[in-house]
Amino acid sequence: MQKKPRNPDNFEIELDAQLCFAIYGAAHAFTRTYKPLLEPLGLTYPQYLVMIALWEEDDQPVKAIGDRLGLDSGTLSPLLKRLEQSGLVARKRDRDDERQVRISLTAKGGELRHQATGVAQAIGKAVGCSFDEAVTLRDELIALKQRLIKAGE
Repeated sequence: MQKKPRNPDNFEIELDAQLCFAIYGAAHAFTRTYKPLLEPLGLTYPQYLVMIALWEEDDQPVKAIGDRLGLDSGTLSPLLKRLEQSGLVARKRDRDDERQVRISLTAKGGELRHQATGVAQAIGKAVGCSFDEAVTLRDELIALKQRLIKAGE
């Protein structure tokens, strides 16, 4: 059961009253829930996100993947290198712009999509809410993210 702030006038200094702490804790719980589901696929959660982005649209520039996932090149580059070493993706220079590196799925990476189909269902079951509730929550979190980005500009 969630605690309510003990003193509304003093909520700034109560950890359990912090929205950011609740989101942080939920993010960690998601990662822990994904871990045993992704281990048989040989993927970490960030690698899984890259693979989903490529399953949606193959052969993308590294920058596009980073923008889509909100990852900087310092985080994304080693992740992509590990996926390449696993034989799931291939990195190649763009024919039209040698400065850009494009990432594409290998046959093995494409086949992994079929093995990953049960992951979303397992997460849905773990979340314990209806599809419509999950969509509403996701939409609210996206809207919150956009408001925070706007506030930071």
